[in-house]
Amino acid sequence: MNAVLEQLSKFGVVPVVVLNDVKDAEPLAKALCQGGLPCAEVTFRTDAAEESIRIMTEKYPEMLVGAGTVLTTEQVDRAVAAGAKFIVSPGFDPEIVDYCIEKGITVTPGCVTPSEVAQGVKRGLKVLKFFPAEQFGGVATIKAMTAAYVGIKIMPTGGINPKNVREYLACDKIFACGGSWMVKGDMIKAGEFDKIEAMTKEAVEIVKEVRG
Repeated sequence: MNAVLEQLSKFGVVPVVVLNDVKDAEPLAKALCQGGLPCAEVTFRTDAAEESIRIMTEKYPEMLVGAGTVLTTEQVDRAVAAGAKFIVSPGFDPEIVDYCIEKGITVTPGCVTPSEVAQGVKRGLKVLKFFPAEQFGGVATIKAMTAAYVGIKIMPTGGINPKNVREYLACDKIFACGGSWMVKGDMIKAGEFDKIEAMTKEAVEIVKEVRG
């Protein structure tokens, strides 16, 4: 496992962020850092994503920032140029995965079936995203599906919240959990960065509670 993945694993929870306005990037990064979780997966589904990644990585170089919802190799290039250290895709797109591997870019593609996991294993990947996690059976499905793949760790995203995150973190197949409950769009839009910081601290405490 490379240094980026090792760092994400130590965090235990990766905030999944949707930013619609670049002005929110810096205060959000500050809130996450002060909350004890200096990392973020900034989804590439908005026009503000690329510049937001650039701002967050420049203003807070200690942050580990990645790009999520990456759908094309062109987006991979733009995200990495902006400072993204890892790429996350919602599904298993062989073109994107192979492109990232060829370029030496950390990539975590989405998988929900054993066949998709097998494609990741074939390419030497050690960490795969499971999305949308709750809708596809959560921890029970992850345990059953990965039983045949002993070297694989899973990063579930989708429907994870403070009520169920402990169950995910307690599973030895879970690498880290992607979650947006501490960085909800309405809180960002309202400028409630103190609230985001407080909820981030709570997420960090949950990780410590479960994983020590």
